[in-house]
Amino acid sequence: MTRVSWTPEARSKLRAIRDYIAQDNPAAGQALARQLLPHDLPKSGWREHAPPHFHALYGEHEALIDIRTLEPIGGHLPKCALTLTIEWAIEHRQELMENWDLCQSKQPPKQIAPLE
Repeated sequence: MTRVSWTPEARSKLRAIRDYIAQDNPAAGQALARQLLPHDLPKSGWREHAPPHFHALYGEHEALIDIRTLEPIGGHLPKCALTLTIEWAIEHRQELMENWDLCQSKQPPKQIAPLE
């Protein structure tokens, strides 16, 4: 399998496309970005708003999870996916908050390990 190397300019343009699509359909914007550049684009972008949160995606479902309380604040995930997401977030709450702060400063977030 060939690996694609994205330049910073290309990444920036992909983020802009993702953000534009996400204005009408957040899940579609994220899906496009994942297909083109898996696990590399932030799921919380620079246009985010309080409270500190992250977007959890599962198939066609998406939920916003408050980082401080780990409660869903928008969208929907099936119960099993939500349970696994919260389990993962408990382990990575500090990293999630650090990434939120980075995004608020318009800096790219750091990679966070997936649930194992």
